[in-house]
Amino acid sequence: MNWRKSLWAAALLFTASSQAFAQDNLINSLKTNVSNNSKEGFAFTEIINLTNTSVKDQGSSGTCWSYAGNSFLESEMIRMGRQPVEISSIFTAYYTYLEKAKNFVRLHGGQSQGEGGQLHDVLTIYRKYGAVPQEVYSGLQEGQTRNNFSEMSSILEGMSQSIVKNKKLSNTWKKALTGVMDAYLGIPPQAFEYKGKTYTPRSWADQIIGINPDDYIGISSFEAYPYYKPFVLLIPDNWSFESFYNVQMQDLTSIIDHALKTGYTVAWATDVSEKYFSWKNGVAYVPAKDLDKMSKDEQAQIFNGPKEEASVNAAQRQAAFDDYSTTDDHGMHIVGLSKDQNGKEYYIVKNSWGTTNDYKGYMYVTKEFVRYKTISILLHRGAIQKEIKDKLKIG
Repeated sequence: MNWRKSLWAAALLFTASSQAFAQDNLINSLKTNVSNNSKEGFAFTEIINLTNTSVKDQGSSGTCWSYAGNSFLESEMIRMGRQPVEISSIFTAYYTYLEKAKNFVRLHGGQSQGEGGQLHDVLTIYRKYGAVPQEVYSGLQEGQTRNNFSEMSSILEGMSQSIVKNKKLSNTWKKALTGVMDAYLGIPPQAFEYKGKTYTPRSWADQIIGINPDDYIGISSFEAYPYYKPFVLLIPDNWSFESFYNVQMQDLTSIIDHALKTGYTVAWATDVSEKYFSWKNGVAYVPAKDLDKMSKDEQAQIFNGPKEEASVNAAQRQAAFDDYSTTDDHGMHIVGLSKDQNGKEYYIVKNSWGTTNDYKGYMYVTKEFVRYKTISILLHRGAIQKEIKDKLKIG
């Protein structure tokens, strides 16, 4: 996920292609988006809360897409009746960085780098390399408790640029690149013991996780492309040029609603740099009044209980993407549906920034925010209602 916004937004950014900013800096910057006594102003009632695994902390790394995508796979295991496991998000990130470097070289450097990725990268790596449990590959060195990719990322970026500038490649550049990752993250296991049995990443993915990556599709919504057709989403971190199905804006939430009601969770890529997104308060919505038109008192109260929302249309959604008001910032995991004391519905969203906010790592996000600020969603094709499937011409 990438950030391309004002100087204020750039200070939040931790996954931009040109420079990787730490998650810690992002959260510190988002502390300005806080109301006092916010939690006391809301009374949420759960409508749906699908079983999911524990909240993780991605540390100072731009790997939200991997944490969200693997959290989604863990919930898929639960849905399929399998015993859930903690999947190593750093294993996924390691091989994503390798595959991204290959593309960077093939494109003669004409592509973004950095720590960012897309939700579908989790499936791409699962398909090609398999997966491993968190307990056998954490990416942490001795004494470390949280991942920190800043130094490693700078080295990898510099190496990739130097490789391209040489214009005549050696046979060892991939070994040099993986050598850096091995030094910082450790060498990914090629065989390991798990519950008394030896597995490879391929056999563990197939036998323990047991999903079929071809069962999952990405969906987005932009006026610039024909509806109900696949298109390549033009964001820097779509390094593999994957296609998404384009639906109308209102379909985004109707698809998510249907998925949740039928027992499926949804992986969600979105923009979180708006001042009406508060990580600390665990709330995101689209205020009826622009922030620059609010009084200081109104701004101070912005997250203190339910507020009136604006109604956004497809043209506004497209315009916000085109002028960088909506940017590809962050990946999270939609696991349920709730309503406030006034009956307005919010999605229950699992984040990967630890448990330090008002709702211990979860957020409540309105449907209007999701319609306005979604970059894409990833879900099982079985979660999509028949009328949408028919329009998309998928089984």
